[in-house]
Amino acid sequence: MAKIKVPSLLIVGAVLIGFLMGSGLSGQVHAESEGLLGQLHVFNQVLRYIKTNYVEEVDSQDLVNSAIDGMLEQLDPHSTYVNPESFSRMNERNSGEYEGIGISFEMRDGYITVVSAIEGGPSYGLGIRPGDRIVAIEGESAKDLNSQDVVSKLKGPKGTKVNISVARPGLDKELAFTIVRDKIPIYSIPYTFMLDDGKTGYLRMIRFSATTSEELTTALRDLESQGMERLILDLRNNSGGFLNQAIEVSDKFIDGNEVVVYTKGRIDGASQYYYSTDDATFAKYPLIVLVNHGSASASEIVSGAVQDHDRGLVAGVTTFGKGLVQRQYMLSDGGALLLTVARYYTPSGRLIQRPYEDRDEYLDHFRLADQDEDGNAVAQAPADTTEKPVFYTLNEKRVVYGGGGITPDVEINLEREFNEIQVKLEQSQLFFEFAAEYVATHFDPATLNATEFVRDYQVTDATIDEFDAQALATDVVELSREELDAEREYIRAAIKRELAGNMWGINARYQVYVKDDPVLSEALTHFPEAVEMAKIYERGWSTNNR
Repeated sequence: MAKIKVPSLLIVGAVLIGFLMGSGLSGQVHAESEGLLGQLHVFNQVLRYIKTNYVEEVDSQDLVNSAIDGMLEQLDPHSTYVNPESFSRMNERNSGEYEGIGISFEMRDGYITVVSAIEGGPSYGLGIRPGDRIVAIEGESAKDLNSQDVVSKLKGPKGTKVNISVARPGLDKELAFTIVRDKIPIYSIPYTFMLDDGKTGYLRMIRFSATTSEELTTALRDLESQGMERLILDLRNNSGGFLNQAIEVSDKFIDGNEVVVYTKGRIDGASQYYYSTDDATFAKYPLIVLVNHGSASASEIVSGAVQDHDRGLVAGVTTFGKGLVQRQYMLSDGGALLLTVARYYTPSGRLIQRPYEDRDEYLDHFRLADQDEDGNAVAQAPADTTEKPVFYTLNEKRVVYGGGGITPDVEINLEREFNEIQVKLEQSQLFFEFAAEYVATHFDPATLNATEFVRDYQVTDATIDEFDAQALATDVVELSREELDAEREYIRAAIKRELAGNMWGINARYQVYVKDDPVLSEALTHFPEAVEMAKIYERGWSTNNR
């Protein structure tokens, strides 16, 4: 980050006041600008005294950043300063792509261990697999590198090359790869597949980035081609993203010329109504939207629009309640100011933002909610709806509740629970490592079908015995034979999950994982209600558009 020099504050202040005074504003604004100039002068004096006279040497950049943070703490929790490094990462995540070799990795025993090769990326095309260890980069040992060094060595501009050496489980000889870097997609929808009943499509959306709407169209068409008759849209732990993408996602399900969301603010352009179109709407199949306390912002726009228009059933627990609109202002140091300029409201008039008088409590819950795609945000039961303001849906005039967040139509307050032994096994990474070795010695993925494997394959008792023997022989986790025997069925499911992931990637892995998801299992029992809601929506739309 570039150093902020003390004199620059005077320059910024002078430019700002010069603009205000030279804009032909009223005497009141003129007086306010003079007051601001005086305040900036005092700030500059304090900073200069600290810099020259404080008992210890201080960094003026740290002082200014602290002053900025203190100023923003007087506003809402989502008005923030983003430093240049964080801003670059944020842009990369939201753009939907970056340039590099296309792997996700973890450091295990000092080695870069591939967790997955991103489908469509150059590593995936070369056959790099989960469990592969990158032992050398450009002929130099890659052992004990830190994550930042790994990223700097492997990421790079499209078209450039990097040479790596890979140790693969089951092979004695290292493999050499020359990887041509390329644009790597960052998927908003990494998981999309048909459930075992052959008629339910499942789609999990983990963020709202620049490519989300396009990905959704592709995913829905793919599911329709497989015979989808109804859909689960999983927005759990999706903490949001771009407003325009939330509107376009809602547009897939809601007929044209309907309000999707509206905003209210103080400045020009901050108060807007956003409408659906006739261009992007898909068939009106029964729809269930899954939400939890980790669903925020854009996720709440979508679930609120679906609920208010009686388009589908919202199931889970009350969403986070993040309904403030930030506008991005670029700063001279390469960072950005994300400043709240408006509030979101659902079509029925519900304010999405929940109260944040207790700022620390609010931010603690927001950090909990903001997890990665496999995060474990703690879902909370909705507050007593008798204390919440009542609103009504636009077609059926059903009661829905305001007060912050989206209160679901069907409360499913269930969480997948893990006991101490299961946690130890997962943290040890033994399942991942066992699967990498087992696939190398027992399977040829090219001869197998992923759908059939996920649906039909059974991990044998002999395979579990083999895993148990390895677990007992390692000092990574201390478990007894009796403890492993007590978790035999859990181990069976976990091995199958990692076998699928090793051979076909994260989508196949997740298909196995959700088979034991209690929220999804319960949601499926509510499709009769979603079917009736789809009929109501179709009837209401036909009546209103005769």
